[in-house]
Amino acid sequence: MDGFEPHMSNVIILGAQWGDEGKGKIVDLFSDRFDIVARYQGGHNAGHTVYIGETKYVLKLIPSGILRPGKQAVIGNGVVVDPAALMEEIETLEKAGIDVRNHLAISNRAHVVFPFHRLVEQITEKSPDRVAIGTTSRGIGPSYEDKIARRGIRIADLVDTDVLPRTYAALRQDKQRIAQAFGVNGTDEDVLAKYLEFAERIRPMVRDTARLLNDAIRAGKRIMLEGAQGTMLDVDHGTYPFVTSSNAAAGGACTGTGIAPTRIGGILGVSKAYVTRVGAGPFPSEALDANGDLIRKRGNEFGSVTGRPRRCGWFDVPLLRYTATVNGFDSLIITKLDVLDQLSEIQVCTGYTLDGKPVEEMPATVGALERLQPIYKTVPGWKEPTQGVTRFSDLPQKAKDYIHFLEEQTGVEVGCVSTGPERNQTMVIENSRLASLLA
Repeated sequence: MDGFEPHMSNVIILGAQWGDEGKGKIVDLFSDRFDIVARYQGGHNAGHTVYIGETKYVLKLIPSGILRPGKQAVIGNGVVVDPAALMEEIETLEKAGIDVRNHLAISNRAHVVFPFHRLVEQITEKSPDRVAIGTTSRGIGPSYEDKIARRGIRIADLVDTDVLPRTYAALRQDKQRIAQAFGVNGTDEDVLAKYLEFAERIRPMVRDTARLLNDAIRAGKRIMLEGAQGTMLDVDHGTYPFVTSSNAAAGGACTGTGIAPTRIGGILGVSKAYVTRVGAGPFPSEALDANGDLIRKRGNEFGSVTGRPRRCGWFDVPLLRYTATVNGFDSLIITKLDVLDQLSEIQVCTGYTLDGKPVEEMPATVGALERLQPIYKTVPGWKEPTQGVTRFSDLPQKAKDYIHFLEEQTGVEVGCVSTGPERNQTMVIENSRLASLLA
């Protein structure tokens, strides 16, 4: 395999922007080259949409590799798991003929999301002295808060029927005090019995997944590590505080699965041919005009989990350079190229000014991020259909020029281009680093 050691064929695939880049489709497409697909962070607040023929699958917790027969899917220790959402997802997939229970492993060290986590998130989002982040209100952040505060309940505790009643009562009492302080009465519903039922149903799937994954690597198996959200939503490296509650960047793949960095052979970033983000927060290249509306309509830019319309804008080169630095991308996967087919001109943000002066670094504060002004370069559109094109050589010349321009500006090769939502509407570019990683 091009001189790689067996463990060097393990790759991370993650979002290079603010999420919603089409990672689910890409993971599903490439998963036939791997033995295991493992999710390393996030919760059921992030959806991956995959189309197989006319069937649409929306996956919230389970890695999209589960859609490939015989592949093993792993929910890593860095994920927070709402058992109710997980069981609903399992049942939906099983009704569609997907054998989930025999091919899914859930980390015993992953943390559990309870109903009171949702309540706490709603309280804090509506607090008058807090800037609303625009969360999905699914309890993800408060669950991570409990994890970091060392009071969280893990899957191992959930399936321990002797321990769970005691730990649940203590944590529920903490949330009751918060609710009372805000004049809210919403944590008295006792859900313990329901969660004990969930525990029995997921118990056969619970494993020490770090050991499972490392044993698989030693046995020469290939692993794909799948991130949720995107790098600009990483709690450390994103547009804080308008971020998620976990490490969506590549470093989170190691802490979220228990796989050492030396066991990773490549890092692939997924980026749209433009940019979107959901919720509040800075967005320097946002297109607040008819072009933004056109991109939203043609790209069907609405959240797969929430249905919220996504904010749309032009490809942001400084943002991509920043996320490439943070992650160490070996190759980029550009999705939704076909969405731009109708444009005669395309804007690309190639730099920023801050308070009238050029800026080279990504600012750390929201105030500075919101004052960034994009510097645009206009490039010609191709005004020809690209949807379904599967060979790079068959793309319109101006579409190829656009891809080459993005490569030149970002300093990262484009190894794959997607021209539609289905598996077969994708091209891997020959002789690219990505092609060698998938070989």
